[in-house]
Amino acid sequence: MSVRTVTVATTVAALLGGSAMLLTASQTQAAGTQATGTQATGTQAARTHDAPVVFAHRGASAYAPENTLAAIDAADDLGIDWVENDVQRTRDGVLVVMHDTNLKRTTDAEQVFPGRAPWAVKDFTAAEIAQLDAGSWFGERFAGARVPTLEQYVRRVERNDQKLLLEIKAPETYPGIEKDTLAVLRDEGWLNWRHVQHKLIIQSFGAASVKRVHAQRPDVITGFLGTPPVGDLPSYAEFTDQINPNHGTLSLGYVSAVQALKGAHGKPLRVNTWTVNDAATAAKVAGYGVDGIITNYPDVVRDATR
Repeated sequence: MSVRTVTVATTVAALLGGSAMLLTASQTQAAGTQATGTQATGTQAARTHDAPVVFAHRGASAYAPENTLAAIDAADDLGIDWVENDVQRTRDGVLVVMHDTNLKRTTDAEQVFPGRAPWAVKDFTAAEIAQLDAGSWFGERFAGARVPTLEQYVRRVERNDQKLLLEIKAPETYPGIEKDTLAVLRDEGWLNWRHVQHKLIIQSFGAASVKRVHAQRPDVITGFLGTPPVGDLPSYAEFTDQINPNHGTLSLGYVSAVQALKGAHGKPLRVNTWTVNDAATAAKVAGYGVDGIITNYPDVVRDATR
């Protein structure tokens, strides 16, 4: 065992011991909230949590270039079931998997297409994007990795028997992208009962985008990325199943307030927090009772929260 492994193991053990106390505090707080007339119920206060679900952020992006097929495979190699990605649309209407709204950071677009500043995804055709190297920036062994289309991405996820947390990126830039995304998923067999019930979540920072997904396919599980005020949570619960906030905005009280409400499918709202990349923070948010953790280091988070 390496020195790093011993250090992490010791840290995690100590923090998880503290997490048990945090969970007790969470239950106490929820019970007290019920007494003051807020949303919590006795059942909710007594609710217990399994280890949070681990989502590989943009694939296992600490180990392979983000949002590439290699990152999906890296998550699979680590035994991680869920991968998260970002979907945008090209100039000619093809959906591609890319986080930034421009191509500069993770491809060689500036070299291949000089003079096309600001190298926005929406200004390039799918054929042009397919020429780009999306791996060399991360490491020479990934040279030649490509920006996948959504079709290519879901086929790899399916091949690996994994599950998909799909983010619709910058929906205000791509009117109608919700319909386009659902069409691809339908054509690839991802809107059948098995996938909808067990293998697919669609999320966005845009509340209107999440509403459109829910209106078009009410059976699909949806998530809102952000931390709405507690007073606004009931309105979000009408069209989403998850509230997925940045870990820096979380507290025991907030997680309890979210989980005390039932979402669009009549089940308690879930909380998947992002982007947690170390054992200490993973143990902390697990102590808050979150349902899932989105991370670049899924193996570290998994081991910290078992």
